[in-house]
Amino acid sequence: MMMMMMKDRSLLAVCVALVAALGGSLSVPPHEKVARMARFVVNKCDWASMATISTHDPVRGQPFSNAFSISDGPAGNGTGTPYLYITHLEISVQDLQVNPQSSLSVSLAQTSYCKNHGFDPQSPLCAHIILSGSVVEVNGSEASVAKAALFSRHPEMIDWPADHNWFFAKMNITQVWVLDYFGGVKTITPEEYYRATPYQKHNGSDTL
Repeated sequence: MMMMMMKDRSLLAVCVALVAALGGSLSVPPHEKVARMARFVVNKCDWASMATISTHDPVRGQPFSNAFSISDGPAGNGTGTPYLYITHLEISVQDLQVNPQSSLSVSLAQTSYCKNHGFDPQSPLCAHIILSGSVVEVNGSEASVAKAALFSRHPEMIDWPADHNWFFAKMNITQVWVLDYFGGVKTITPEEYYRATPYQKHNGSDTL
């Protein structure tokens, strides 16, 4: 057990150093680069609001939203897949056991960007992304990827109580909704989302 904890902490130190190296000031993509914007916002955000269909009285069958820590990888080098570290003791996870369909919402309001530019969190200029799909457990090599992604950005997770039987999960994305400018919401497919490269130089673009 001690050797495992030391190994985990060594991995954490490497991941935190990588986050520090990659997580500096980066350009926000132009609003017309819809898939790139979606990937960018997901990578910049450390948590999401997850909506499930409640299985608990007195709101059974109604939408239920809850905050979860997420990571798609180091800041500046994400995969696009949001990973979670969750337990069946959590009420929203109990909802997912009955119906894994859910949505994750993230916003640049979680960063300093919108406040620095005077954008209200509800303004379309304060980009927010909604991912629709299902939450599924990951195992094997992908669990190792999820562990590195999450523990590098949420280091206290390494000390969360073992008797809660935490496990790694991911959002299997089926649709991406992007609101980052005037004119209404835009949608992209998972294929378009994963093809995008979120970090590129843009002439005249803003930075975080």
